[in-house]
Amino acid sequence: MLQIDKQSPLPIYYQIEAYLKQQIDAGELQPGESIPSEREFSERYNVSRMTVRQAITNLVNAGYLSRQKGRGTFVANKKITMALSGLTSFSEEIKHRGMRPFSRLLSFQTIPAPAKIAQKLSVSLDTPVYEMRRLRLADENVLALETAYIPVALLPELTETVAVGSIYEFAEQSGLRLKNATQTIEARSAGPEEAKLLTISPNAPVLLIDQRTYLENGDMFEYSRSLFRGDAYSFTVSMDRT
Repeated sequence: MLQIDKQSPLPIYYQIEAYLKQQIDAGELQPGESIPSEREFSERYNVSRMTVRQAITNLVNAGYLSRQKGRGTFVANKKITMALSGLTSFSEEIKHRGMRPFSRLLSFQTIPAPAKIAQKLSVSLDTPVYEMRRLRLADENVLALETAYIPVALLPELTETVAVGSIYEFAEQSGLRLKNATQTIEARSAGPEEAKLLTISPNAPVLLIDQRTYLENGDMFEYSRSLFRGDAYSFTVSMDRT
């Protein structure tokens, strides 16, 4: 039971935050479990809703809690830690962690490559490319929103059905040899549409990853932009001193 000490030098919001964090770390609050509303906290402990809101917001930003519009605030699922080493697909990474990967295809079309995409893929302007927009899920939990571009000439038999699964696996079955990729990662806030698709609050933190994937012969295979939920993902990298 939370005991708030209003004479303590520790701010009240911090006491609430520490209590909830301890409950989550101890497993007394499980992932997916709802917590009391701001009003309930306020009335139960005779503190202002603004104080409660600050504590909850801090825990949302730290990845302990997640807000779902119209439903309330819930204990967040534990973050998936991805190692930034080796070229693996989303599906392969999720399977490796004992979860079931799934892609929800939002759009799939062939377009003439606009200038920016043609430059990213190192192809001529208006070269036919696939444009795919997919939600990436693990055990039915939405983790990322991805938009990817692949030259049609590399995978002429790519279909919407294939795009729901692992495109890397399909490419290798089609005789292509994937070699490496480069990534640029930056933090930003989710826009309204992105937040709705990712089932997070508008302006919630997300990780934007720009990736260029190359074939063994040096040709570009894919350019993608992925938004990963900040409350669901973390990345690790190993570095050697040279």
